[in-house]
Amino acid sequence: MRTVLILLVLICLFSCTKRERLENEINLSLPDRISSIDPLNAYDTVSANVLYQVYDTLYQYNYLKRPYSLEPLLAEEMPNISQDGKTYLIKIKKNIFYHNNSSISAGRTLKAQDFINQIKRVAFIPHASSGWWLFDGKIQGINQFRQQVGSDEAKLFELEISGLKALDDYTLHIQLTDVFPNFIYALAMTFTSPIPLEVAQQDEILLQQEVGTGPFYISQWNPNQGIKLKRFDKYHNDLYPKSGDRKTFDHNLLKDANKPLPFLSGINFLIMNEAQTRWLNFLTGKIDIMTLGKDQFNTALKADGSLSDELIKQNKLLHVEPALTYWWLSFNMQDPIVGKNRNLRKAIAHAINIDEYIQLFTNSTGLKANSIYPPGIPGYSPLTRLNFTYDQNMAKKFLAQAGYPNGKGLPSIVFDVRGNNTTSRQIAEFIQKQLLAIDIKIEISTNTFPGFLQRSKNGQLQFWLDGWALDYPDAENILQLLITPNKIPGPNVTQFSHPTVDQLYQKILKLSNDETKFEYMRQIEQIVSEEYVWLMLYYSRNYILSSPKVENYRPSDFTFNWLKYIKNNNR
Repeated sequence: MRTVLILLVLICLFSCTKRERLENEINLSLPDRISSIDPLNAYDTVSANVLYQVYDTLYQYNYLKRPYSLEPLLAEEMPNISQDGKTYLIKIKKNIFYHNNSSISAGRTLKAQDFINQIKRVAFIPHASSGWWLFDGKIQGINQFRQQVGSDEAKLFELEISGLKALDDYTLHIQLTDVFPNFIYALAMTFTSPIPLEVAQQDEILLQQEVGTGPFYISQWNPNQGIKLKRFDKYHNDLYPKSGDRKTFDHNLLKDANKPLPFLSGINFLIMNEAQTRWLNFLTGKIDIMTLGKDQFNTALKADGSLSDELIKQNKLLHVEPALTYWWLSFNMQDPIVGKNRNLRKAIAHAINIDEYIQLFTNSTGLKANSIYPPGIPGYSPLTRLNFTYDQNMAKKFLAQAGYPNGKGLPSIVFDVRGNNTTSRQIAEFIQKQLLAIDIKIEISTNTFPGFLQRSKNGQLQFWLDGWALDYPDAENILQLLITPNKIPGPNVTQFSHPTVDQLYQKILKLSNDETKFEYMRQIEQIVSEEYVWLMLYYSRNYILSSPKVENYRPSDFTFNWLKYIKNNNR
């Protein structure tokens, strides 16, 4: 009888433990497959949702404070910056463990050299890293290192970068070539996540598995279905914030102040391409957070924008947040058809009804863009105006001036779709219909999201929907998409090149926010607008729903590692 009783107790304990573990997980959706789990090249929001949970950086954005501010994460404190602004001395926390991985020795801990390994990987030409622009010309000796190493893997970790030194295992020394006020933001991006030398020397490892120090590790990964993360039990002493802004107090977001992170035992990312699929799964409790798509607004919200009575009964929560994410239409400026004919680009600009686009695809929640800069960054002006409006007669006039009266002689223009989902296809069909009205034929090219990103990086796009979620709140982060050194395979996917833009950008790099910098920003915008490189559409405003069991949720543009702050209340 005693044996049976003990067995029953053990079964109960195991079941309770298993149930508790499952109840302390949350399920989230990804709109497509992630493009990469290597921090060398993962530069899209889908991949960032996963990578920032498994890779830590020297600094992070405070989860609760607005305006956004950086704070130490793997660093002990904010950097000691020399009086001339060119030297950074960074103390590294001790006893930071890497996730268990067969590629590194058991119990491997973080060293200052690990950050240098990753920056070398970013500088290596064959890697074609999307993050090279962060360091190009900024760290002393890094460009010389890049050229000396060339494509020789043997030299990559043999040669040194004069401006990067590990003074000891826990002291990182960075010498800049000049003053770059925004350089510290690079140290909060996964491009600078630490990588052990034994892993950095075998690139193929990081394509298949992560080797990070973050609050979670990847336990399962099926590229077509999703990714499972588990809590890293040896995560370092990272605590929930103890202060914030007014919204922090209004929404009772400090009840877990100073408690160790993370709270969740696991995160399940499920790939759901279609917004309707995400919606149905949210309603049935299979995913816990979702951003409303265009087709869900009328069901989820009342006419005044508040939550529907049905969702209120289910204790669902609504979060309405402006976002530093915005959208435009891009041209490949090296393309012999659209890139070399400004009047053709002007015709396309005047042929698209942006107001209708915003109504159809954002349910009128998007704010019509008036500038290449979004509201919320220093230098943005609400007085800026776009130099085109919806006018089909004007569009036809420019089409004739482009050498294609009534579209005669103009080959079909290829519009690449951003992902394999209904909304992406509907956007493409909308653009197709709008341009057909002025006799421009559009051929729609379908892609998966990773496929779209790869075509973008290879310079294979002609005309497409483009957008940007800012990495940090400064115009530099936007303008780096428009400078010559960042052309393919860099982030300048339009391959736009203008000497004045390049010169003004270099000046902006060295300036803090003042009227001189803002004037340079205006000059760049005027050039970009006159060339019709980007056809601005709208600034996003997110309507996000969460289940009642999700606590501590604070939507953010920059805090990509937000999931360690989330708590499951199991109600």
